[in-house]
Amino acid sequence: MRVLSTILLLISAALAQTPNQHLPAEDAVRVREFYRLASTIQDQLWPNWSSIPAPLLLITDEAEFLTHHPSPPREFQRIDDSFYVRPRRFSTDLLATFPAFGPPSVIVIGQPRNTASKRSTPWLITLMHEHFHQLQNAQPGYFDTVKNLGLNRGDSSGMWMLNYAFPYDKPEVKQGFARLRDRLLSALSEVDAAPFKNAANQYVQERKEFFARLSPDDARYLNFQIWQEGIARYTEIKAAEAAAHYRPSSEYTALADAEPLSEYAPKLRAATLDELKRADLAESKRTVVYSFGAVEGLLLDRLNAGWKEQYFKHALSLETLFTQESNRQSDRSSDKAK
Repeated sequence: MRVLSTILLLISAALAQTPNQHLPAEDAVRVREFYRLASTIQDQLWPNWSSIPAPLLLITDEAEFLTHHPSPPREFQRIDDSFYVRPRRFSTDLLATFPAFGPPSVIVIGQPRNTASKRSTPWLITLMHEHFHQLQNAQPGYFDTVKNLGLNRGDSSGMWMLNYAFPYDKPEVKQGFARLRDRLLSALSEVDAAPFKNAANQYVQERKEFFARLSPDDARYLNFQIWQEGIARYTEIKAAEAAAHYRPSSEYTALADAEPLSEYAPKLRAATLDELKRADLAESKRTVVYSFGAVEGLLLDRLNAGWKEQYFKHALSLETLFTQESNRQSDRSSDKAK
């Protein structure tokens, strides 16, 4: 009897560590739709984006499902042609992109109900945001360049990116940022060419002066966050807009919470603009870089349609892109004066 009891205990323990091998059907539809959408629009948004691996780890309550990874770690069991599974280790509400198993970087994301997305369509477009981080991470020397910013203060975990002691509450920084934010929104709102050009030039000058008043470390940190997270939000907006003419699969449209992408795209742009209008640096702190950087990306679209070709050549800061545009405008004015 004791032997039988021992065997039953061992079997129970083994079963407790064996994850549910079945990926929920709705999650499988969402994941497949992400790869289908990405393959359709990604190279329209960024050159050669499709050449970047896009592994994804989906976290459910009991298990983690890995797909599109070139070399799945041994602890994962293959369950079909696309997915591998292991017992859950990460939090169910996690949303991040990092080299979880060594290169390449992996999108690690919970189910929609467990993340800020809540519904299928925002979740799908959020994956394009995270996929853009994979493009950033895949650039030659990216991680060394980030390390060479000299901002980690001995923190090798990467948490310094979230916890850096930027002076968000400092009155002159808060006020200067508010003026810069207003200049940015004003420039983007100009419709006619001449007023837009003038407003954009004023913004570029104000931007230069604002960053010059920060300490070198603070300026590097804010520029880095805008370059990385802000342009990822910008890419999210542009992905939603590119997807407005995309035809989802019938399986995806059959999901109870699937919103038409043509309806979601304008909402995302409007929400980002409104988020920036309402932003208070002392309250928003680091999260302000998402909307601010996104709107800077939209402004760059109007200033120079080819700016994306230079984006990765000037890693971790948009400063050179704006300086180049300012110099270009000055050269044009000089040529007209001759």
